[in-house]
Amino acid sequence: MAAQSQYEELARQLSAFGAVKRGLARILPLECPPASAAVLTLLDRNGEMRLSRLAELMAIDMSVTSRHVAHVAERGWIDRSPDPDDKRSRILRLTPAGKSVLDELSRHTTEFLADTLGDWSDEEVGQLNAMLARLRSSFGDCRSWTPVPLDCTALTAPGGAPSTSDAAPTTSAIPATPA
Repeated sequence: MAAQSQYEELARQLSAFGAVKRGLARILPLECPPASAAVLTLLDRNGEMRLSRLAELMAIDMSVTSRHVAHVAERGWIDRSPDPDDKRSRILRLTPAGKSVLDELSRHTTEFLADTLGDWSDEEVGQLNAMLARLRSSFGDCRSWTPVPLDCTALTAPGGAPSTSDAAPTTSAIPATPA
């Protein structure tokens, strides 16, 4: 088992990983923000599905998912057709135009990563891929986790003012990423 200091450093690195995600988000075209790209990716990977399943995979509320779906549907990137088993529901499908957008996003992202990591060897990129896959596997389906309450009283001084202790917290919340 790794030393406590290694887990503290891992928490800092994962927290800082947000900068990498923001950098990747900045290369997306304005008409296809990260959530739209996630909708297209999930439909491509998992095939047609109901909105409720997409919301579950994205780990976000149905109303938020619905807005993302409306955005990509307005552009013709997905089709929403009546569910034959429940006429109140819709089945979401990636259209050929959506697949084309997704292919272009993938090509653009791959080129960006190749340029950014140009000084990395193939072996180093392979090691990173393997370790990230293992990390993701270790976390499993975190959508089903029950949050563990954090006692924040140690983080504030009496009277509610922030603590002046030089022991800063070493972890932060990492937002969920669609599977």
